[in-house]
Amino acid sequence: MSHFKPLTLVSHLLCPYVQRAAIVLHEKGVAFERVVIDLADRPDWFTAISPLGKVPLLRVPREGGGEAILFESNVICEYLEETQSGVRLHPEDPLARAGHRAWMEFGSAILADLWGYETTRDADVFEQKRRALAAKFERVEAVLKNGPYFAGERFSLVDAVFAPIFRYFEVFDEISPSRVFDATPRVRDWRAALRARPSVRAAVVPEYAQHLWGFLRRHEAHLLTLAGTAARA
Repeated sequence: MSHFKPLTLVSHLLCPYVQRAAIVLHEKGVAFERVVIDLADRPDWFTAISPLGKVPLLRVPREGGGEAILFESNVICEYLEETQSGVRLHPEDPLARAGHRAWMEFGSAILADLWGYETTRDADVFEQKRRALAAKFERVEAVLKNGPYFAGERFSLVDAVFAPIFRYFEVFDEISPSRVFDATPRVRDWRAALRARPSVRAAVVPEYAQHLWGFLRRHEAHLLTLAGTAARA
């Protein structure tokens, strides 16, 4: 009789890095359990096993007992790509694969600007971050081909990295049009294709938007002050 223990993804409800790993798990068709923690009130067991105090963590059962703890989202995604069956999410060619890894890092750089965009209370910083985001997406626009995904017809790990980024703007643009994607029609099409992907939709809880609204209110984000402006425009 099998006593298979599934992988466990330690998560936070809003974390885009967690979503990367969840998307890959769904794409691979891997059974996994999800444990959600509050990063504002980290449980002791989490602190004991998370070297950086961040999510995601992937708890991997070892043969013969015990478990390994993986941290850092790209490391987790690469491990899943190397060990799990199902569709391949990296190119076979080493040079193309290295290029994809570089664009995954570029996605992380976008998230750094996005953090400032969504949390700042300062109008000047907000506009600076908005322009930085627009400039980065213009860089992405230049490398996109015919789509629907980053590398064409095949969904890749780069798509898993960018899908959570685009998801933020589903809420942000309800508050006030960001105009971040005005000059990037290919990025807009890519964003739409990712939004429709089942693995992307399954990576968050149905209440994601409400949780993000709550996050913005707790940070007293400048973005929220634009809601009235957008309504009057």
